[in-house]
Order: sequence, then structure tokens, then C-alpha cells
Amino acid sequence: MTTIGEHAKEYEPKRMKNIADLEVVSVSQEIKTEVRKDKDKEDYEVSYLNLPTGKDNGLEEHRVPNSVTEQLKTIMAEKPDMKSFKVVKEGENLNTKYTVIPL
Repeated sequence: MTTIGEHAKEYEPKRMKNIADLEVVSVSQEIKTEVRKDKDKEDYEVSYLNLPTGKDNGLEEHRVPNSVTEQLKTIMAEKPDMKSFKVVKEGENLNTKYTVIPL
């Protein structure tokens, strides 16, 4: 049996992580896109990577912003043999900017 205090210490809110949280991303990583509902029950489309958490065979979703996909498309047109990249995130909320760095 777990106490509410123990439960609270271990609690992590369910939030989608971001591709910028990853050190390296392979261009061969499978991406998923689906339509979901926001808190106001409005549809929105989200693209994400499903990656292992390392515990209990679970998976974590890492959101891939459209601006990252656009930059990656441009870079890969010039460097089609690129195997991996990383994403740097600057700012927050509506002022967030992402930079794709080929590795």
C-alpha cells in the first residue's frame, strides 16, 4: 500500500516531451501524426516520436514542431546523407524558436 505522501513525491504530470529534450535524433526514427482534442475540445494535429522510457517497457511521446520538420526538409535537400541531428530550443510559449543542427 502506498501513502498519499509517497504517491505525491513520485507523481509526474502527464505531459508530452519535446524533440529538443533529446541529445540526438536519427533521421530514420519513425514519426507519428494524429488529430487530438485540446482542453476546449477543439481538434489539433500533432506529430511526435514514440521513444522508450527505459522503465516498465513504457513509451514517451516527444512532440516534433512543424518548424523543425520544415528546417529538416531544407537541410536534407542539401545534405541527403545526413544520419542524425539535434534540436535547440530557445524561448517559451509563443516566443519559442527551434534550430535544427546536423550532426
